[in-house]
Amino acid sequence: MRAARVTAILAGVVAVALGLSGCARDAGESDGIGGELTVYAAASLGPAFEELAAEFEAAHPGVDVRPPVLDGSQVLATQIAEGAPADVFASADESTMERVADLVRDPAVFATNTLVIAVPRGNPAGIGGLADLADPSVTVVLCAREVPCGAASGALLERAGVTVDPASEEQNVGAVLAKVAAGEADAGLVYRTDVARAAVDAVPAEGAEDVVNRYPVAALRDARNPAAAEAFVALVRGEVGRRVLAEHGFGGP
Repeated sequence: MRAARVTAILAGVVAVALGLSGCARDAGESDGIGGELTVYAAASLGPAFEELAAEFEAAHPGVDVRPPVLDGSQVLATQIAEGAPADVFASADESTMERVADLVRDPAVFATNTLVIAVPRGNPAGIGGLADLADPSVTVVLCAREVPCGAASGALLERAGVTVDPASEEQNVGAVLAKVAAGEADAGLVYRTDVARAAVDAVPAEGAEDVVNRYPVAALRDARNPAAAEAFVALVRGEVGRRVLAEHGFGGP
């Protein structure tokens, strides 16, 4: 009798354990999302999207989010148009997203950003505003005009009536930051979200609030993992995405 009772108890424990295991499995896999996910994102989104990738993996344990592919939006759009294996594309402006409009599904703006003047720590050249960038003795680096940070920089300088002869034009904002941080340039125009992740100081750029970059995100129509792609876009646009992006200095859509 005692042996039978012990056997019954053990059977019950096993059943409960299996039930809990099934619940845990259902919680992580009930949406059927798994596999790998590849995200192409504007360079300025790097730290925020790395955090969002971790948040997504925690919410969907069956998905392996590969390290985001980060570069100038124009560069990424060209790669996508040439068949790069992206599941999600997040651009730093809407015009670049429009270049691949036939390849993406329902792009939507999820964040905004504005420009500041990045200078080496201590601001050795004494940059006080946009007008100082026109001084021939000041070495300035800018993003190339064909990438979003360059287009925004050009618009900002034009509105301010400032003409700049840059020492170099870079393909993404990270390259501008690197040159300023290394002291190879006295100043550069970058997004306000970038200065927090580099050894540079920031000088306000007057009129920047009138030149706003609007960031859209979309899943690719031929995404290799469409379910994960749509879920990642939802995460970026949802409460978690808004919180993480705000913590990294982005404005709302």
